[in-house]
Amino acid sequence: MAWSLLGRAGGGLTSAADGLAGAGWGPARDKAFERAIGNAQGHFNRCARCTHYVCGRCWHAAQGLCLNCAPDTAAEAMAAQQRGLNDVASQRACAVGQQAGQGYDPNTPRQPVYPQCRTETRGAAFCSGCGYHLAQSTACTSCSAVVPDGATFCPGCGTRP
Repeated sequence: MAWSLLGRAGGGLTSAADGLAGAGWGPARDKAFERAIGNAQGHFNRCARCTHYVCGRCWHAAQGLCLNCAPDTAAEAMAAQQRGLNDVASQRACAVGQQAGQGYDPNTPRQPVYPQCRTETRGAAFCSGCGYHLAQSTACTSCSAVVPDGATFCPGCGTRP
C-alpha cells in the first residue's frame, strides 16, 4: 500500500514539472542560462594545462596558461632570493651559536640567577650582586613545614613562625 502511494506522489510531481516545462518556463530559462554563459566567456580564460577557468588577473596571456601553471618568473626569482637570504642568515646564526657553545662547560653546576642583575644567587638569602633580599620560604620552628610568605600561622601545625 505504501508503495502505491509513493508511486502516485511521484507521478503527480512528474506531471506538474512537465506542465511547467510545457508552459514555456524551461526554454526561457535555458535561453537565459545560455546568454549568461556567453557573457561570462568574455571575462574568463580556460587554461590548456589544468583546464581551469580563470579571470584576467590570474591569466598569463603570453603563455596561454593560468598563473598557477605558468607563474610570473620575476616574482618567483624574488621569492627564491628571499628564501636563500633567510637560509644563509639562519646558517650563520647557527654557526655563531656553535662557536659560543664551545666555551660552555656542561659539567659546571649552575645556580639560580637573580633576573635584575644576572648574578648567581647560590642559594643565599641576599643577592651578592645587588643586595636584594631574595624570596625564600620560611620553615616552621615547630614542625619544619614550609610557611608561605605573608602567612601568620604555619599551615602544617598552626603555630606562629
